Amino acid sequence: MYILDSIFMNIFLKEFKERGFFYQCTGEENLSQLLDKEKINAYIGFDCTAESLHVGSLLQIMCLRLLQKHGHRPIVLLGGGTTRIGDPSGKDKTRSILSEEEIEKNIKNIEKILKNFLTDTNPKTKPIFVNNYSWLKNLNYISFLRDIGKHFTINKMLSFDSVKTRLEREQSLSYMEFNYMILQAYDFLELNKKENCMLQIGGSDQWGNIVNGVELIKRYSNKHVYGLTTPLITLASGAKMGKTESGAVWLDKRFLSGYDYWQFWRNIDDRDVLKFLKIFTDITLEEIETVKDKNINELKILLANKTTAMLHGDEEAKKFEETAKQTFEGRVLGDNLPTIQIMKKKLDNQLNIIDLIVMSKLENSKSEIRRLIKGNGVKINNQTISDEKMLISITLFKDNLIKLSLGKKKHIKVELI
Repeated sequence: MYILDSIFMNIFLKEFKERGFFYQCTGEENLSQLLDKEKINAYIGFDCTAESLHVGSLLQIMCLRLLQKHGHRPIVLLGGGTTRIGDPSGKDKTRSILSEEEIEKNIKNIEKILKNFLTDTNPKTKPIFVNNYSWLKNLNYISFLRDIGKHFTINKMLSFDSVKTRLEREQSLSYMEFNYMILQAYDFLELNKKENCMLQIGGSDQWGNIVNGVELIKRYSNKHVYGLTTPLITLASGAKMGKTESGAVWLDKRFLSGYDYWQFWRNIDDRDVLKFLKIFTDITLEEIETVKDKNINELKILLANKTTAMLHGDEEAKKFEETAKQTFEGRVLGDNLPTIQIMKKKLDNQLNIIDLIVMSKLENSKSEIRRLIKGNGVKINNQTISDEKMLISITLFKDNLIKLSLGKKKHIKVELI
C-alpha cells in the first residue's frame, strides 16, 4: 500500500493519523489532493439498534467533529433502512429484528445525542442528517438487481471477512444479512448523487462494505470517491471499548448518569490516558505534548472533564469533578452522586445489605457482593460493613440519605421516600 509522506499530506489527514484515527484508505494520495483543493461532504453511518449509542461509537463521532474543524461537512446517515436488515460485520449470529416503531424511536434519540457533539453554527459545516429508509423503502427489487446487483459478484462477496467468519464457524448467515453490503454500497451511491458525498468513513470492520461503495460509484457513474477506516479501539486490559463489568457506557444520561460517565473516563487504565486524550478530546496535539508528563491523576481528571463536557457541558463536568472529590474525601455525599430511591416500608421487610446492593445496581452477583464484604470492600457512610446479613435500619439514614460504596470507585446515594 502506498504511504503518503506526511510533509505532503493534507492537514485533515495528517491530524487524522496523528490522533490515532487512521487504519486504511482508498486512493490516499488522490484523497489528500482533493482535500487540499476543496471542502467536501463526507459521511458516517450509524445503525439504530438501540435507543442510545455508547462510547464504542465515540471514535466515529470524533471523526465527524474533526471534519467540521477542518471545514468539511459531515453527513450523518441514520440507518432506518439497513437496521431493518442487520449488518453481519463482527457478528456471530443474526441480529434480532426490531419493529418499525422501535427503529424510528431509536433514530430520533440517536440524532439528539449526536447533536450534542456537532456544531450547527456554520452553514458550510452544519451536519446533514439523512435516513436511508427514505430511498431504500421504495426500491423495486427487479430494477435494483438489474441496475445495482449486476456490479457485484458472489465470488467477491464471499471473500469479505463479515461473510467468511460466519461461514467458517458454520454459523448461519441469512440471505437478508448477505444483502447488507450491497445496500451499504448503494447508500454511498445515493449520497454521492444527492449530497455530492465524496468520502465514507467507518470502522475497520466496514472496509469491505466501504470498498464496495467506492467501486460501485466508479462503475455506475465513473466518479472517483474514497473510503477511510478507523482502527478497533480496545482498552489496555484487552476489553472492548464501550463495555464494562457493569454494562455499556451509554451516551444518554437516561441510561447512564453524567457522573458515572465522568467516572468511566476518570478510572481509565493509566496506560490508556495519553492515547485517549488524543482520540477522545479536542485538546490540541501540541497541548497534549506539553502536559503529558503531569501527574497521571491530573491527566485522568483532564480526560474526564473534556470528554464529559462534550456530552453534558463544561458546567456539569466541573460539578462531577467536585462530586468525585467530595465523595473520595468522604466529607459530604456530593449533590451529583447517582441516586436510587427506596420506600421506607422496604425496611420493615428486613432489607439486608446484599439485597440493597443488588437494588442499587452497583453489583448484581450476590456471591461477588459476599466476597467484597469479606474483603472490607463495602461501606455505608464511609463505615466498613463486615456482616453480610446486616439489616438496613432507618437509623443509618441522615436526612433520609445514606452513601453506599463498593470499593474505591463505585458510590451511590440511597434516598428513603
